[in-house]
Amino acid sequence: MPRIKKYCEQDVIEKATVLFWKHGYQATSMQMLEKAMGINKFSIYASFKNKEGVFLACIKAYKEKSKEMFQRFHNGNQGVADIKQLFYDSMCTWYQNDEKKGCFVTQSYQEFAETEAIFKNEIWDREGIKELFRIKLAKDPQKDEETLNKQVNFLILSLQSLGTITKVSCPNEVKDYIEMVFNRI
Repeated sequence: MPRIKKYCEQDVIEKATVLFWKHGYQATSMQMLEKAMGINKFSIYASFKNKEGVFLACIKAYKEKSKEMFQRFHNGNQGVADIKQLFYDSMCTWYQNDEKKGCFVTQSYQEFAETEAIFKNEIWDREGIKELFRIKLAKDPQKDEETLNKQVNFLILSLQSLGTITKVSCPNEVKDYIEMVFNRI
């Protein structure tokens, strides 16, 4: 007879996300997950198979929460203004309850930047976002291919930077940063 779960999977994933967000994947142990999630290792293994499974569930849940923001970005037809709005929407997502959290996806992507971790591509579709930046920037017919390439690269690096600086900077400083980024476009 199968065991009945005595916990809400969404709740335990949120707790695990906070732990991974704070400590990173490598520094988070199964014991830490067990304590933070409030469930035993048997339940963790039964539901998620292993630490990697918990982490992937956290990434999936985090991305699901951002889905509406990215859908709005994808569907927008205002070119550069859509990209700028994405930056502001992202900033608002990363400041929660007056906490400086930064971006969980950016932090995780950076942790695996030097490795060929099997879930590196699961974390962030960097190339997909770059392509959307290109499409939105190309709405300006005066931009040549070289300018488009440089601006796409500048924006993707700026978005990654934004995910990091929101962890250590106050909202007013980040707003100034965003304004300066878009003064360059």
